[in-house]
Amino acid sequence: MFDEYLKEREQKYNEPFREFTHSGDYLPYVDGKPRYKGVESFLKSRDIDIPFGNPDDPIDKETCCGLGNRKNEIFNEILEKEGAKVYESTVKIIEELKEAGIKLGVASSSKNCKPVLESVNLLDYFETRVDGIVSAEMGLNGKPEPDIFTVAADNLGVPYDRAVVVEDAVSGVQAGQKGNFGFVLGVAREANAFELRSNGADVVVEDMEETGGVEGIEKWFAEGLKEDMWHLTYIDYDPVRESSREALLTAGNGYFGTRGAFEELDANPVNYPGTYMAGVYNKMESKIEDRIVENEDFVNVPNWLLLTFR
Repeated sequence: MFDEYLKEREQKYNEPFREFTHSGDYLPYVDGKPRYKGVESFLKSRDIDIPFGNPDDPIDKETCCGLGNRKNEIFNEILEKEGAKVYESTVKIIEELKEAGIKLGVASSSKNCKPVLESVNLLDYFETRVDGIVSAEMGLNGKPEPDIFTVAADNLGVPYDRAVVVEDAVSGVQAGQKGNFGFVLGVAREANAFELRSNGADVVVEDMEETGGVEGIEKWFAEGLKEDMWHLTYIDYDPVRESSREALLTAGNGYFGTRGAFEELDANPVNYPGTYMAGVYNKMESKIEDRIVENEDFVNVPNWLLLTFR
C-alpha cells in the first residue's frame, strides 16, 4: 500500500520514489501502533504532510485515514485467503497459564484482533480483549501510552505490579514500562532484541519457550523483580542522555563521590568525569538585583579513574 502511494506521489509531485522497507520503515514507524497513527508516523518520517482525515474516509482519499483503510482492505484480503499462523510454543504457554489459573487478556492496537484470534481458535482463551475497536470507543491512547494494557489489567482485576506484558513491538515495551507493569517481556521476532531491551523490556527472548513458562515467570517475581527495583541499568550509549546518566550513577560514601563516567574518557561535550570531596568547594558572591547572593560549588578534584592506552 505504501509503495503504491509513494509511486503515486512520484507521478503527481515528481518526488523520487524510495521503497517502503520492513526494517527501515515498518518496525520503527508502524509496528504496534494504531492503524492511522502508524500511517501518520511513517509519512512524517518521509516529510509527507497530508490531512489526518476521518475513520470513514474512502480508500481513494489522500488522508492518513484513507490510506489506513486502504491498508486494512489489503490486510483482510490476505487474512481471508491465507489465514493467520500461530507460534506453537506461544500457544503451549497460553494453555499452561490457563491451566494454572492465571488470568489472560489480549491488548492490541489492531481493529482486526478479534477476527485474527477467531481464525486460529484462540479467542476463548482470553477473559478480556482491549483492541483497536475498544480503544476507539473508549478514547484510549495508543502505544507507546499504556492505556490498552492498564484497561485490560483493570478488566481482569489484576494489579499492574503483578501483571506481565508480552510484546514484540518497541512501542509495546515502551507502554509496558510507562505503565509500571511488574514484568515486561520482549519477544524479538524481528532480530530487534537490542531495541526491545533498551526501550523498556525487562527480559528479551526470541521465542516464548525460553521464558520457562509459569515457573520462569514466577521466578522473575520472586527474584528478578526485586533485583531490578534496586538497580539502574543502561544497555546503550546515548550521547543525549549520557550527562544525566553519569549523575544518576554517581558512587559515593559521604566523604567523596565520583560520577559514573567511563574510565577511558576525558571531559568532552558529552561526558564529564568528576570526583567531589566533602568540604572542598568554591565560595563566590554575586550581586543580583541589589542583593548579594553567595554560592558554594563543589570543586572537581583530579580524576582518579582516567585510563590511557599506548
